[in-house]
Amino acid sequence: MKIVTDIRFGDCTEVLTELPDNSADLIFTSPPYADQRKNTYGGVKPDEYVNWFLPISKELVRVLRPTGTFILNIKEKVVDGERSTYVLELILEMRKQGWLWTEEFIWHKKNCYPGKWPNRFRDSWERLLQFNKDKRFNMYQEEVMVPMGDWAKTRLRNLNNTDRMRDESRVGSGFGKNISNWLDREKAYPTNVLHLATECANKEHSAAFPEGLPEWFIKLFTREGDTVLDPFMGSGTTNIVAQRMNRNSIGIEILPEYYKKAKAKKLIEFNSGMRK
Repeated sequence: MKIVTDIRFGDCTEVLTELPDNSADLIFTSPPYADQRKNTYGGVKPDEYVNWFLPISKELVRVLRPTGTFILNIKEKVVDGERSTYVLELILEMRKQGWLWTEEFIWHKKNCYPGKWPNRFRDSWERLLQFNKDKRFNMYQEEVMVPMGDWAKTRLRNLNNTDRMRDESRVGSGFGKNISNWLDREKAYPTNVLHLATECANKEHSAAFPEGLPEWFIKLFTREGDTVLDPFMGSGTTNIVAQRMNRNSIGIEILPEYYKKAKAKKLIEFNSGMRK
């Protein structure tokens, strides 16, 4: 199987227009957050962020396949002692563009060091918002199953009658459970909380995420030979992981230094933007 890694230099708002409709199976990206990375990306003010991002998300909804998924890693900031609402406002506006806000994952930074402010503690998590174009999308849940864990040794030891039947939710959510179904299983489906350490050793980018983050979502939403797009490529983490997992990928980066670093990585060989 020939795998293509295509990286492009420029503003993603413009470069995305060069990509054909329905060409990406997964979009995984982490744009600069509001008022963050001022020394590198210039920073976008919270009250300007939605208008800045909407032209980008408009192109992304065009480029994504109907069966594809868009994962947006983003985080609110604190302004004048309270949480900014720019992420929530962005979600509402993206829904008007035709996006479905399907799910929300939480990245728990398990190595986050402590901190304190007068009215809050240090954040140890970030959002990963899932958007889709259609309610029917590709999702391979078995690829991210986890070991049952020690809880099963006690929870499944003495089952009562309720545990052995489909017990409807007490809160009216419509979801039922039959705990006895898990007696002979070695693996379970994960929750929507990912426990991953931050990328402290990567000095090539000021906001690099760990390879395990895109890897988990690439497993969940794509198969070998599918195409992964990162319109805010940075140092190329998503592209490197995609290539290792036999996925095609496209990366876009506006800063020359990060674009050059991505091209220089030994794991990826480029020739005029295409893998040799």
